[in-house]
Amino acid sequence: MKPLVIVPVVVAVVLTLFAWPQAKSGPRDVPLGVAGAPAMERQLSAQGGKFELHRYTDEAAARRAIEDRDVYAAFVGTPGGMKLLTASAASPAIFQMLTHAASESGKPVEIEDVVPTTHAGGALASSVMPMVIAGSLTGMLALFMAAGAWRRIGLLLGAATGAGLVAATIIQSWLGVVEGDWVTNAGVFGLAVLAIAATVCGLGSLFGKFGAIAGAITMVFVGNPFSAVAAGPEMLPSPAGVIGQLMPPGAAGNLLRSTGFFDGAGASGHLAVLVAWAVAGLACVAVAALPRVRAHVGARLQHVPAAA
Repeated sequence: MKPLVIVPVVVAVVLTLFAWPQAKSGPRDVPLGVAGAPAMERQLSAQGGKFELHRYTDEAAARRAIEDRDVYAAFVGTPGGMKLLTASAASPAIFQMLTHAASESGKPVEIEDVVPTTHAGGALASSVMPMVIAGSLTGMLALFMAAGAWRRIGLLLGAATGAGLVAATIIQSWLGVVEGDWVTNAGVFGLAVLAIAATVCGLGSLFGKFGAIAGAITMVFVGNPFSAVAAGPEMLPSPAGVIGQLMPPGAAGNLLRSTGFFDGAGASGHLAVLVAWAVAGLACVAVAALPRVRAHVGARLQHVPAAA
C-alpha cells in the first residue's frame, strides 16, 4: 500500500512546486520610478501593494535608476504627456505587463525601452535548467568517480570551467541570447555550475548518496521553479521569490542578466549567493575527508537502515 500513498504525495509536491509560482504570479512590491507624474503616482499607490514607488527629480535620474537595476521601469511626466521608460532585459514579464497597461490606458503614452533585450533574449530562462542538470551531474561524477577531497575539488573546478566556456559559446556566441563581456558571462555560467555541483558533491561527501540525491532534488524541484528568471522575483508569491534568489539557479539567472545587459549593475548580491554556495560545498568536501568526521558520519549512517 505504500506506493499508493507515496506516488500521490510526490505528484502533489512536485505539481505544487512547479505550478504554484506560475498560477499565483502577479506584481508584489515591484520597484517602479516616477518623475513629475503626480497623477500616475497616486494611481500606482492605490494598487494595493503591487508596486514600490521611487521618486526621481527628472527623466535622466529615472533612466539611470533603470540602468542601475534599482527599478524595472519609470513613469515620467513630460510637456507632451506621459512617458514610460522600461527595460525588457530586466524582466520580459514586467515589461509586457507595463507596456500592455500603458497601451490600454486610453491616453497617449510614449514607451521607450531603455535596456532592450536581444531578439533571442526570451531564451535566457531556458538556460537555467541545463545549468541545474550540469551542476547536479558534475557533483555526482565528482562524488563517485574521484577518490579524496583534492581530486573531487579539482574535478569540480575543471568541469565547471569547461561547462562555463561551452555554455557561453552556445548562449552568447551562437544563439545571441545575451550580450556583454563574453569571458564574464562564461564565468557566470561556470560559477553557477560550480555552486550546484559543489553542493551536491559536498552533501554526498558528508552524508553519502542520500545527501547527494537530496541536494540535486532541491536544486531541480525548488531552485529551478523558484528562480523567477523569466518573470522576476517580485512576480512570484511569497516566499518563493525570496527563496529562489537565495539559491544558485535564481542567483545565476539574475546575475547573467546583470552581466549580459546592464554592464554588471546589481550583480553583487547574486554573485555573493553563488560564491557562498560554492565555498560551502567545497568546504563540505574538504571537511568530509577529515578522519574524525568521516568515521563519525559513517557510524551514524550505519544506523539509518536499522532505524528505518
